[in-house]
Formats: sequence, structure tokens, C-alpha cells
Amino acid sequence: MGKTKMGRTMWSAVVAGGAAVVFTGVAAVPAGAAEGGVSFTQVTVNGGKPIVIGVTEEVEVPASFRMTTRLRYDYGPTVFPYRGKPDTGDTLHSSVITSDCKVVDKANGVCDFKEWLYIDPRNLDFGNEDAGTWKTAARVFLAGDAHDTDDKDLALQVKRATRVTVNASPEPVAAGKTITVTGKVTRANWDTHTYQGYAGRTVSLQFKAAGASSYTTVKKAMSSSTGALKTTVRATKPGTWRWTYYGNSTSGAKSSTGDYVAVR
Repeated sequence: MGKTKMGRTMWSAVVAGGAAVVFTGVAAVPAGAAEGGVSFTQVTVNGGKPIVIGVTEEVEVPASFRMTTRLRYDYGPTVFPYRGKPDTGDTLHSSVITSDCKVVDKANGVCDFKEWLYIDPRNLDFGNEDAGTWKTAARVFLAGDAHDTDDKDLALQVKRATRVTVNASPEPVAAGKTITVTGKVTRANWDTHTYQGYAGRTVSLQFKAAGASSYTTVKKAMSSSTGALKTTVRATKPGTWRWTYYGNSTSGAKSSTGDYVAVR
């Protein structure tokens, strides 16, 4: 069911599940009409967290919502990210699976739904321009080829995944001596499907002393033109070092694994 909207070819949405509950005594609407009489509430997508996408792995995004209607519907409903206008703009999904209705109030046509929305970065229509803020719409296709689409005024942040590495040396080190901590911060390029050095990023060097439960920021460094990180610090106690990048409006946050340094 491929569609071209606003000059851009979007990929199809395949909806499974979502078997309709028929509330009797309500007539179908005219074919092709955009119909009212449907409300969507309690909409959540990805638990309100940013959707962070790499370069090869399809991402599963959980969602849930409540739909209230006494109109008959053929399939759906769904919630989905969009830009432009809900019915004519760009949408961001390769497929959608919606659960069957969990009846909350049959007399008033109230159902709860769970949904799993999939985004595949390998799709030809997906690129770096898709990072940033999207809106959320909800739609159901009614009996008679009509539909109801609502803008839910819910912003979604879609971000390019980042990766961070670390290496602290020498290991072990004498107490009071200087160690050099290096690493690299890279970011997903959705146009080339590779991770590339992320230049000019402020990244925090963090330390967790042996026996401690959390990291503390020791200092900050800026990544080079290739994404490289390097700084020096005095070693006073044994513990684990890592780099943490806190992300921005188009790039996800990420911490490296830890590198333990013994201090003698």
C-alpha cells in the first residue's frame, strides 16, 4: 500500500491484529469520507522517551492508546509519527501491529489497545533528515471506506544513535601518576548506513571508584574532527573510567563501557 505524500515516497504500513469490535445499531458512514465520532485518549509512544535508531537494526517502538467510538470500523486503529499534516504528510513507520480491542466500556464503545510500531533505517526513504521532532496522529478506518484521523498534539523525538568507546592507560598505574583516557564518539549516518566520527561534541569523562555504585563527572573534553577523545587525569584510587555523551535534539545519549584501572 505504498503512498506518495508531499513529493516524497513513503513506505507502506502493514496493520495486523486490531480486530474490530462491532457496537450494534450504528450505521456505516459514506465511502471515502473523513468521519468524526471517534476520540483517542491516553496516547503514549515509547514511554515518552526519544526513539533512537541505528543503521541496520529495525527498531520496535511500543505504544498504547484508548479509542472511544460507537461507529463500526474495518481495521486499525493505529497511532503513528507524522510531519506536515496527519492525512497528507510524511509518516514514519515500515509496519505497525495493533492488538485486538480490550473492552473497557462496551456500552459506550471504549477500547484499550497496545501497538508495536517498526522503523527500519535501511529503507530507501529513510535518511538523516528524518532526525528531529515528529508529531503523533491516531487513525482508524471505518466501515464504508471512511476514516477518522486525529492530531494528538504529542511531540516525538527521533534521534540518530551514537556510540562511544574508551581506553585508559597505563594499567596498572602508581598512585598519583597521570593516566591518559582516549576514546571516540560516532553517530549513525542514515544516508550511508555507517557510524561516522562526531566532531565538536562535549563529552564527559566519568569515574566510579572501586566499591562505589555510581559514576561522577571528573572533567569534559571536546571531540576532534574525527570524533576522537583524549585527556589526562591523575589517578588517586582504583576504579573504572568511561566517557558519556548526553546527546542533543537529533542525536541519542550514550555512555561507553567502563575501563578499570588498578592503582598501586
